[in-house]
Amino acid sequence: MKFSVVIPARNESENLAATVTAATAELARERLDYEVVVVDDGSDDETGAAVTWLGANDARVFGVRNEGPHGFGMAVRCGLRHATGEAVAVMMADGSDSPADLVAYCRKVLEGYDCVFGSRFLPESRIIDYPPHKLLLNRLANWFIQVLFALGYNDVTNAFKCYRRSVIDGIGPLISPHFNLTVEMPLKAIVRGYSYAVIPISWTNRKAGISKLKIQEMGSRYLFIVLYVWLEKLLSRGDYHRTQAPLL
Repeated sequence: MKFSVVIPARNESENLAATVTAATAELARERLDYEVVVVDDGSDDETGAAVTWLGANDARVFGVRNEGPHGFGMAVRCGLRHATGEAVAVMMADGSDSPADLVAYCRKVLEGYDCVFGSRFLPESRIIDYPPHKLLLNRLANWFIQVLFALGYNDVTNAFKCYRRSVIDGIGPLISPHFNLTVEMPLKAIVRGYSYAVIPISWTNRKAGISKLKIQEMGSRYLFIVLYVWLEKLLSRGDYHRTQAPLL
């Protein structure tokens, strides 16, 4: 099975090379068939040059530019259109996600799951330097989602997840232009009946650069997409629910 890793990047020249190199080294060591799609989302630093350098050193790494409207969700959607793997993981460019966890995702997909969702908030998980105010807001947002959807999964808002291509096709159309895509994708997959595994993962705060997530701008956007998918669950009468048997 071929795995695609989609990495949206906006002004991440300080982190991108280390992130991609660590991911490809881990995937190659495990002898997995992979490609890495780096999406330059309108960067005005040296991100484009970093992508060119990475591609010159590994033919399985290539970059695309998001020429349309910019935003995290738009960049991920651009990357998904260019990815050719049978499963796709979305990974952050800032080095916060662990390459070892990326391999664990691939292994779980090979077991037959449609999706693999990591959680930073399990007993075996590890978090390094999570800003306290963001941690509080994260826990409140995830608690709200858990209650609304009656979920046991406690880290819906994390972008770092893996999906089979059939899931990505089945949860369309994706409509989130910003970081709210991080909740749209897993919630639609869950509501539409795709199987998923949850594994503990680690998260490390970025070493360089500035986070693109502006909490004060995203609250209403997150709420909109959460309620949008909840209404689908409530009112669609299962019209979009996956009908084929799970692969497990």
